[in-house]
Amino acid sequence: MKIFRLAETAAKGYTTFGSMWERGSVKRNASFSVKYGDKEEKLQSRVTAFWPDGSVKWAAHVVDAEKIGDVAEVLPVLNQDDAETVTDTCSVKERESSFDITAGKVSLSVNKKGSILFNDLFYDGKRVADCAYLQVLIENREDEYTKKTVPYEGVVGKAEIIECGITRCVVKFSGTHKTPYDSRIPFSIFMEIYKDSPEFRFTHTFFYDGDEAKDFLKGVGISFDVPAKGEQYNRHVKFATDNGCFNEENAMLLCWHPRVEPDIYRAQVAGKRLAFTEHKDEDINAVKASKEMPIWNDYYLFQDSSEHFVIRKRTNKENVCFIDCLNGNRAEGVAAFGSECGGIMVGLKDFWQKYPSTIEFKDVSKDVAKATIWLLPPQADAYDFRHYEDTGYSQTYYEGFDVYGASAYGIANTSEYSIRFFDELIPADEEIDEFCDRVQNRAFYYAGAEYLHSLKAFGFWSLEERKTKAEEFFEQQIDKVFDFYKNEIEQRKWYGIFDYGDFMHTYDPYRHVWRYDMGGYAWQNTELVPTFWLWFYFLRTGRSDVFKICEAMTRHCSEVDVYHFGKYKGLGSRHNVRHWGCPCKEARIAMAGHHRMYYYLTGDYRLMDYFEEVKDADVAVGETDPLRFFFDKKDMVYPTHARTGPDWSSFCSDWMTWWEQKEDKNYLEKIKTGIADLKETPLKLMSGTDFEYDPDTSHMRYIGDRATGGSHLSICQGSEQTWLEMTQLLDDPEWDKMLADYGWFYTLDNAEQNRLTEGRIGQRQFSYPFMAAGVVAYAASYYDDEKLGKKVWKILKDAISSETGADTFKEIVVENAGNHANLREITGISTNVAAQWCLNVIVALEFARKWMPKEI
Repeated sequence: MKIFRLAETAAKGYTTFGSMWERGSVKRNASFSVKYGDKEEKLQSRVTAFWPDGSVKWAAHVVDAEKIGDVAEVLPVLNQDDAETVTDTCSVKERESSFDITAGKVSLSVNKKGSILFNDLFYDGKRVADCAYLQVLIENREDEYTKKTVPYEGVVGKAEIIECGITRCVVKFSGTHKTPYDSRIPFSIFMEIYKDSPEFRFTHTFFYDGDEAKDFLKGVGISFDVPAKGEQYNRHVKFATDNGCFNEENAMLLCWHPRVEPDIYRAQVAGKRLAFTEHKDEDINAVKASKEMPIWNDYYLFQDSSEHFVIRKRTNKENVCFIDCLNGNRAEGVAAFGSECGGIMVGLKDFWQKYPSTIEFKDVSKDVAKATIWLLPPQADAYDFRHYEDTGYSQTYYEGFDVYGASAYGIANTSEYSIRFFDELIPADEEIDEFCDRVQNRAFYYAGAEYLHSLKAFGFWSLEERKTKAEEFFEQQIDKVFDFYKNEIEQRKWYGIFDYGDFMHTYDPYRHVWRYDMGGYAWQNTELVPTFWLWFYFLRTGRSDVFKICEAMTRHCSEVDVYHFGKYKGLGSRHNVRHWGCPCKEARIAMAGHHRMYYYLTGDYRLMDYFEEVKDADVAVGETDPLRFFFDKKDMVYPTHARTGPDWSSFCSDWMTWWEQKEDKNYLEKIKTGIADLKETPLKLMSGTDFEYDPDTSHMRYIGDRATGGSHLSICQGSEQTWLEMTQLLDDPEWDKMLADYGWFYTLDNAEQNRLTEGRIGQRQFSYPFMAAGVVAYAASYYDDEKLGKKVWKILKDAISSETGADTFKEIVVENAGNHANLREITGISTNVAAQWCLNVIVALEFARKWMPKEI
């Protein structure tokens, strides 16, 4: 498999990427190598998914981007007798309370339990860090003005070695934060240790388990204690800013009296180590001056919004204030502290995008300095998880039900950061820039659209072609919609720690804003799967800007919109003003299908845990019936309900993912059980869509042909993509036909539907046919139905002409609106329409391109 480094991602540093293999071609025990130039070497790899026959479907590999370059080739070693033997690998020695890890020049002791993550980190024989530890601050409020901040100490409950090989060792820490009387805010951290590398990478997830009414989150951070030695004038801090770096010293040798030679100060600012003697007057003056000036002890860079940061500092005295050093726009999220024994660089990914955030250095004038990365900083107002109202507005503001259902209990947030140790006093700006590039734009390797398309990665999607005017028209619309949303992220400032990565739902052209305050019209929360649209768009374009948006959406939607424990575990919250605000808690928001692409393409460890969290979402539905307000419990035979889509289809997505990753056939049987039940219904996949459901047996009970909310909901929430991919995996011709019949049936008029079903359909509306265009195209291909194939393109063309009564995606410029001199807007834009239209075009092109007219 040939791989290409994605443009605008870092050309240096270790990274992980995914490879996909043809069914049956790579045995489960295969190893892998990478060929670059005239060299070939063994890869550290792990299998991330299997085909039904047990062969390797997806694997994840660790590489050094600087070594393999922009283009390389991954090769399976099919005969293990030919596999290269590597003896110089990372190693772990397990002790009673710790793991001693050695990775070439790197060694450290990882604690299995307790308040310290690791001790005694050495690089190349030199101690570079004493320890690392976690902290949380919770603000308790008696009223608006009476507040008390309580510090919680991070306590590891379990440390595990997840992976240890020729290149990397991965440690997972799990635990929570505690006081002597209480515990709050569980955490999960993956620490990546690379052989012979002074750079370490972390993926840090924190979970909210507080009482929203009184537990306001004031701080979430991790600290690293590092040695500091030598004179104060040889101690430096450096922060990457909008332009260049802010660089200062603990004792700055610019002095009125005694006079210090300008060349000395110039050398100090340039980061050169100063060594003075007792024989030169200028040296004597410099040393004397350094003893009689303020010694700066604490620094921090605080990004308080997406548009502003401030750097502040204070001296090493008690009861003194911080003073402002620099104000700016968007900091890069990277900083360094160094002394005569070297120092530490730290970098937080998406630093300004996920504001508020802070990087802090404390006690830099002492023997042990502390570098802290604040994912949520104490300099900001405590985060308030309460809802914006105390009831729901189902009719006026499109919320789920007229009851209060907001709950942040069980949601999460994940951040990525890196640390790097160095020997010099302070790194040059160029080194800071390179580190920043690796933190913010980690190297990513990708097999290319043609290869992944040939293997039907993630189901069915099309390659980009522009040979005819009609193809050009549809491709232009898709491009235009993506470019609009990319611009909206910046124009509307869709940033913030609990918002970045999501889109808004519906636009208000009169206020010239999205309906941020109108219930179900605010944040999208995966509604109508913009996730699939964007990931399929990335697969076919290979654009780095698309990947970045997909990545941010995956991080947000898999954490903030989803419940990771508690009674809603495995479910997510429907679209709302607050991401956790809607009383509708459903499997479709949390389904694995939204995030499989990122996992298989990058090997991300956090998502490995996520898929386990959602695999039994149907159990949560047993407690939280999605149709609980529409049926009387006493009349039910099974304990809960599941619509064919989006409930059962989302279960299938979760089960399919777990089955292919763990080869747990119990989850395959769950899928087959539901399909068998559907086969017994009068209309098969057209039946329902409402069914009773038993989580204990995975059986669905037919209760007639009723579709609460409309039949379109059965197909537009990721069902189409899940069910189509199942045709590749199940080897069930009857299922394939059921899906084709569904697509064929969807576009018939109501009278014809009732004629064919002897009146079973009644007034059920199969509305929004453009949202089913992909499966209609599948039906056309399945039956080789030219008439239906042509109808697909009429449906899609008509949709963007009639859905809003105008050109749906026509962009205009409005002067002095939305706080912009020239505001770009699409007056009738809805993310539901945009996501579903683009997604269905991408899928329909795969099945029905030959029936597309040459011109539109």
